[in-house]
Amino acid sequence: MIKLLKTLFLSLAISTYAFSAYSVNDTIILRSEIYAEKIATDLDSLVNSWYVKMALKELEPDFQADSLGQEFPDSVYIERLNKINSVIRIPYNSIIRNHIHVYTIRQRKNFSAVLGLLDYYFPMFEDIFDSMGLPTELKYVSVIESALNPNAVNRHTGATGLWQFMFSTGRLYGLTINSVVDERRDPVRATYAAARYLKDLYGIYNDWLLVIAAYNCGPGNVNKAIRRSGNKKDYWEIYYRLPRETRGFIPQYVAALYAVNFYREHKIRPLPLNIPVSTDTILVRKDIHLKQISEVMGIPLDELRALNPQYRTGLIPGSTKPFSLTLPMSHLGDFIDLNDTIRKHKPEVYLTKVNRTEDPSRSSYVPADVKGKTKLIYTVKEGDNLGFIAEWYKVPLSDLRYWNNIYRNTIHIGQKIAVYVDPSKAEYFSRVNSLSFAEKQQMTGKPAPASPVATPVLQGSDDDYIIYTVRQGDTIWDIIKRYDNVSPTDVLSLNNISDPGKIQVGQVLRIKKKS
Repeated sequence: MIKLLKTLFLSLAISTYAFSAYSVNDTIILRSEIYAEKIATDLDSLVNSWYVKMALKELEPDFQADSLGQEFPDSVYIERLNKINSVIRIPYNSIIRNHIHVYTIRQRKNFSAVLGLLDYYFPMFEDIFDSMGLPTELKYVSVIESALNPNAVNRHTGATGLWQFMFSTGRLYGLTINSVVDERRDPVRATYAAARYLKDLYGIYNDWLLVIAAYNCGPGNVNKAIRRSGNKKDYWEIYYRLPRETRGFIPQYVAALYAVNFYREHKIRPLPLNIPVSTDTILVRKDIHLKQISEVMGIPLDELRALNPQYRTGLIPGSTKPFSLTLPMSHLGDFIDLNDTIRKHKPEVYLTKVNRTEDPSRSSYVPADVKGKTKLIYTVKEGDNLGFIAEWYKVPLSDLRYWNNIYRNTIHIGQKIAVYVDPSKAEYFSRVNSLSFAEKQQMTGKPAPASPVATPVLQGSDDDYIIYTVRQGDTIWDIIKRYDNVSPTDVLSLNNISDPGKIQVGQVLRIKKKS
């Protein structure tokens, strides 16, 4: 359970290196909001992953016999954090201290599973971030986003993968997401996408703490917090203007950084996992199923799935475009030698239309609490989009897409959309289909937007911008591909758009011309 700890800040610990001091009025009480429940949920999910379960089966009885942990004085935490070389400011206060205790005391056993994965994931992250000129310390964001679990799914928002991409943001940064492939779960592709997103955010804020906060809640929320705090651009100055979850994000980041670097001092032992550190990838240009590879080569199917989590059904649809297959280095040569044998193995079983889209044994995103819900049908009308429909029925947008097999923003007038609602509210929501657009917006407490949507007032002449009017089926990603050297964040921030999935037909966008 989330525990709210109230601490009187008469002073904050001040360090002479890599720490910033924050003046706090003696009468102000800061709440230390510890999101132990989220951390525990992420760690529990990781413990259920294949490599971790296999390791736990073989674990010696005395592994981590000490489950109590130890608290240290603030001066010790400060001294240790000072030893970490980082271009990102590392603050310290009692909020951060309490988050450190979550990893090193309350969740120390499960945290050992994260430590066991570091040798597999961190070199990959460091190589990608370094190649893009980003601080490699950003790798710790993945620890607090997913506990290094590529199959992590936020049941409230649908955010998925190591870097917890929302559907719209993942598509925005070029990830393939459909019923067969979800590259938000692909460690390499998702990390490249996260690196591009973080780089775009740094172009806006020029401050890594604000970048990390914006990664969690979106640049729109950070911009709003900055405006409401009198244009202050310091994380701690805008702390209480940020969404509740994001207030804990920077403390969690520092806590994760601390715990990964100083777990030995807390007598936490990394869980010994048999995940192969040495792997290689090969491009697959024809359809092939992981079960074919498993049965011919004798590699456990769950191991193949753990190494290739992006293939939701087990099918690698190489005939549509080349996709990568990750294998332990020791098996790569055998795969090449046995390629023809593998492809001829039960293709009528594993490459049929049914098995391309269904694999009951495969863990994939399933909307929460569908069982027992009442199914309603909504008919799409002019001016509708999926974001509006999700708001009217108070359901997550990711669930709405999943229920209707929709993988873009495109819907058409007359299309039937299935929506699952609580039976006790079915009568209330059943009237949505017959209401006018304005009446539906009124249900959510929002006015009907003008048509076309007003464009923000910007400095500069119209000659400085390309004017684009959103058309039916457009996404931000589709739009920016029409222009050279334009990033998604450029368009989103310029037009004050916080949710790229909610652009509307007729909306006028301004795109800065590049000199």
